Amino acid sequence: MDKRKYLKPEVVAKLSNMSLRARLVVEGYIIGQHKSPYHGFSVEFAEHRAYGPGDEIRHVDWKLYGKTDRYYVKCYEEETNLRSYIILDTSDSMNFSSGPVSKLDYASYLSAAIAYLMLNQQDGIGLVTFDERIQQFIPPRSTPSHLNTVLTRLEQIKTGTDTKLGPTLHEMAERIKKRGLVIVISDLLDNPEEVLDGLKHFRHNKQEVIVFHILDRQELLFDFNARTRFRDMETGETITTEPWHIRKDYQELVNNFQNHYRKRCRERHIDYIPLFTDESLDGALNEYLRKRQKLG
Repeated sequence: MDKRKYLKPEVVAKLSNMSLRARLVVEGYIIGQHKSPYHGFSVEFAEHRAYGPGDEIRHVDWKLYGKTDRYYVKCYEEETNLRSYIILDTSDSMNFSSGPVSKLDYASYLSAAIAYLMLNQQDGIGLVTFDERIQQFIPPRSTPSHLNTVLTRLEQIKTGTDTKLGPTLHEMAERIKKRGLVIVISDLLDNPEEVLDGLKHFRHNKQEVIVFHILDRQELLFDFNARTRFRDMETGETITTEPWHIRKDYQELVNNFQNHYRKRCRERHIDYIPLFTDESLDGALNEYLRKRQKLG
């Protein structure tokens, strides 16, 4: 079985739970890599100590046994190389989908895969979910059991109300004291200047930031061919129009929207990664690991 198929979001959506999704996405991703993404992280050797009841055989240093005829185990010092926070948008606009996977589905699969990767390289991962306010804040931990906590929360996510990303970013910038990596996953459908000001707050505090901008392909193409009534998923406001009359202007607005974020994030040394919900998840994981490698 080629596990690379689990990088396709529509295939991941058919899996039964978030734990299975995270594991198979990461396994599918690793198969496509020339080397393990865990290389260079994890643990460092600390010392030897005498073997005792309960110690695992796999930690016995057999070379040392050959020299001393005594059993010693290798002790390792686990290093939490990085503290990271996934700030996940669960506002109602994230529920939009023109295909089998909504923006929130895609965002949750990506969050789960990143959490799986991070905790397998002994990094600490925290999760923040928000709509018009912070709904849940799970502080970062690096223990194996913490993965279940994060994945269970991702499994239970439901969309909320309006988006208030700017205030959420400011609040989290005040709450996060230690330097680390902030991963924002959102459709960014809020006042761009308020959002950028919130991102700037993290950079002022010496945090590293990566923004995954999640959009449905139809939000760019606007490929509707009949008179259509559109409803704002957060305010309920509606408009009925002939899509082809406004398609060109609409697409220009969306492109300008993305380009504005791209330019302003680059000026602030923030990684801005646009993603569509029909794209393979390996592109996003590549960007995360590229950032992780930069941070050493």
